[in-house]
Amino acid sequence: MRPHHVGSLLKQTLSEWVDDNVPAQAAALAYYTLFSVAPMLIIAIAVAGLVFGQEAAQGEIQKQLQSLIGDAGAKVIEDLVASASKPRSGILATVVGLLVLAFAATGVFAQLQDSLNTIWKVKKKPMNGVLAFVRQRLLSFAMVLGIGFLLLVSLVLSAALSAAGTFLMGLMPGWETVLQLVNLAIAFCVTTVLFAMIYKVLPDTRVAWKDVWLGAAVTSFLFSLGKLGIGLYLGKSSVSSAYGAAGSFAVLLLWVYYSSQLLFLGAEFTQVYSRWLGSRRAERQSAQASQESQAARRAGPDRTERPA
Repeated sequence: MRPHHVGSLLKQTLSEWVDDNVPAQAAALAYYTLFSVAPMLIIAIAVAGLVFGQEAAQGEIQKQLQSLIGDAGAKVIEDLVASASKPRSGILATVVGLLVLAFAATGVFAQLQDSLNTIWKVKKKPMNGVLAFVRQRLLSFAMVLGIGFLLLVSLVLSAALSAAGTFLMGLMPGWETVLQLVNLAIAFCVTTVLFAMIYKVLPDTRVAWKDVWLGAAVTSFLFSLGKLGIGLYLGKSSVSSAYGAAGSFAVLLLWVYYSSQLLFLGAEFTQVYSRWLGSRRAERQSAQASQESQAARRAGPDRTERPA
């Protein structure tokens, strides 16, 4: 990618970010996230807990949440998870509870898919309403399981780093900085894979893997910077005190809304990159040439000379 391409890509990305009304899309996603985050984490913890145990998986989730949104926001999510995971009495109540749990967990990905379709300019295909709904929910549930798998990978790598750190500290003191950098790199890679999965799988259009990695990496980088920025803002501002008892909930909502903006900004960059420099470049150039040809024909009518 040449230097002048970067400016053009960013300019086009911001232009389409405004045209697609991304702030409104992010607000809708934040709304659905608040209702889906608890059941989604319960399923993810269950998947990762199959190997490491539920307590270890829940502890890793708690640590990640505290690093992302602070103690207050993490406490809100922990209370939601604890309330949603209370055992039901009776087989029927348990089955109904599991179905409601799965349905609620997929709501955020269903909304995310609709927003990504808007960004990719996907026209909805006429399908059977029930079949389309079931297909969308199954795809969303697969994404929830994917998050559980990534949590499992994160736990494995954290355990390996902890064991390596204990071993190396006995041999060569001063490895704390190196291990911290490795941990940051692993977190960046895991987040990049998650964003790449979202950009590749959820839109109802063909998206090449080679088109999603740059956008996913950019989003992961912005997400890391944004995590520091929103942490400083929430630490300095009086958001929590301004809303009283609902202050922690307001902090969580603000963080989710901010993260949704970054997610959609990365999606806009991905689709712009695919059309300008990626797999859809030839398709865009062909469509542009066709439009220019039609415009030239309309602007240049046949001229006949009149006799003097």
